[in-house]
Amino acid sequence: MVLLAPTAFSTVVTEEPWHPAAAAYRSMLFMADLVPAPWDEIRRAYEEPHPAAAIQRPASTYFDTLPADMNVAIVDAIASENRQALYEASTRAVSWLARAALAETAAALADPGRAQQKALEAQAYYRAFASFIEEADREAARRLGFAWLELMSAIGTTGVMGANVIGTDEETFQRARAEIDAYLAANFEPTSFVERRTLPPLPESVVATRGEVQVAAWLPPGSSLADQDPLPRLVLNFEERGIDEAELPLIAFGDMLFDSPNIFGEPARSLGITCSTCHNRSDINQSFFIPGISHQPGAVDVRGSFFNPLFNDQRRGSLDIPTLRGLRFTGPYGRDGRFASLSEFTRNVIVSEFGGPEPTPFQLDALVAYMLEFDFLPNTRIDGMGRLTAGATDSELRGEELFRRPFAQMDGRSCASCHVPSSAFLDRQSHNIGSDSEGYGGAMDGYFDTPTLLGINFTAPYFHDGSQPTLASVVDWFDTRFELGLADQAQDDLVAYLQAVGAADEPYQTFDGLDTVFRLAWEELTTFATTFDTLARNRDAVNANLMLETVALDLALDATGMLNSAARAQVFELVDILNGMRTAVNAGNWTEAETLWGNFQELRDAYEDDMY
Repeated sequence: MVLLAPTAFSTVVTEEPWHPAAAAYRSMLFMADLVPAPWDEIRRAYEEPHPAAAIQRPASTYFDTLPADMNVAIVDAIASENRQALYEASTRAVSWLARAALAETAAALADPGRAQQKALEAQAYYRAFASFIEEADREAARRLGFAWLELMSAIGTTGVMGANVIGTDEETFQRARAEIDAYLAANFEPTSFVERRTLPPLPESVVATRGEVQVAAWLPPGSSLADQDPLPRLVLNFEERGIDEAELPLIAFGDMLFDSPNIFGEPARSLGITCSTCHNRSDINQSFFIPGISHQPGAVDVRGSFFNPLFNDQRRGSLDIPTLRGLRFTGPYGRDGRFASLSEFTRNVIVSEFGGPEPTPFQLDALVAYMLEFDFLPNTRIDGMGRLTAGATDSELRGEELFRRPFAQMDGRSCASCHVPSSAFLDRQSHNIGSDSEGYGGAMDGYFDTPTLLGINFTAPYFHDGSQPTLASVVDWFDTRFELGLADQAQDDLVAYLQAVGAADEPYQTFDGLDTVFRLAWEELTTFATTFDTLARNRDAVNANLMLETVALDLALDATGMLNSAARAQVFELVDILNGMRTAVNAGNWTEAETLWGNFQELRDAYEDDMY
């Protein structure tokens, strides 16, 4: 799993690779908790190598070493699509594997190298439960953590060439092993389990006495919320005109909201998911992936049970994340164009898709004002009418002619009929081109809003479900679907034209010298903070609190990635001031908050040159 700061710029902590069995176990339970559960993906997690595993071997090869009845129980649970049975069988199995590895460690104590290897394997299995033990049974987690330290130290070492030899302390080893073994057996291999409503692997003793205690939102191994690399260039209309965002408080506040998880409900809020997590820099985050929720990187099901069970449409509809570039030109909104208003669409995302609280009119206005500033990437390969400019190749020119040519097989339409060159390659309508299967006879499921072709060189894969990996495959799909009979050269020409239309002069953010990722985050976050002037003037405690919490948390997290690590203390000093402002605002002491804001501005200016 990849964790990140809950705002625009990701402070990423990449987890160490997992043991295949532990990775599969946590993935299977996470997906079995979804409604409906994706049993085909659960089956693959068991039978195929896991992408987050240190060793590319299927988990099933490890479960095959179990006693026959235990292994069969997992297979039967998956085959019968029984989530409780899967929980019980797989939990017992992973615990048994951990205890078996500990037994092998004990048997190998005469060979410390071999014993260390088996102990590390036991820890790798135990990791499947560790975070849940820490949350649900903290005292036991403390004892077990100490037991693991004792156990590893007691194994000893043969040293190097006879030097630094540490002998085995078998008595300490056996005591520590017994502590771990007994806890695993009692809590993850009981005679019977309490029926589970949700499937985090909580210690059975905790569930039996306290019920299913609440644990923090979690994602399975292989998840990624990190920004894509390289970072897309963000083109804002006001910025290109030379206007400072700090002079546009409504837009600056909307920018902050776009980067804040606090407008969403759980679990998105705790996971740090924001608008910019999926639409980083107004583009598509092609790194975004959550097993069971994303059918491939850069896709997500926002209408399933995970983000907002009340909005669950029961259809497992993972869709490719759309770009938001040029948003003011691309309405209506939603993949099938069901929202005429960007404000209504935005509210739907916050409240319906991500279970957030009802946004205020001010918050919606701010978000919309910010998003309406998103522009397309400048592309000098085409002019304002969408025509190729001087320097186009013969192939591109032939492709342009073909793009505008009507085909009888498409009811006399051309590619340009829907992707109108003079209208940002849009017609602002929905069409059924046959790219999706009907859910039932006569269903309208296949109608999708016409997407722009501007910037498409950077938005692969294509179609609503990302089923077409390249522009060449898109052209081939249309040629086959409508029986156009295009020769290979004609297809190549059309691809060449599309690539010219989809090009950009500067598609990515550049970093050089002191222009670092942190510097970019610093400039953005300190701009967000300037909205305090407007919020304080209106005594708007709710939105001031939201802004201060967002900026303080993100500034602290982003500081961990500073190139100039010596200046981190200065950043944390500013974070403390922001937190002090928040405390004062919540206490209704605006005078104190404004005094602290003055201090913040003085230090911000004094530290400016060190922020990289």
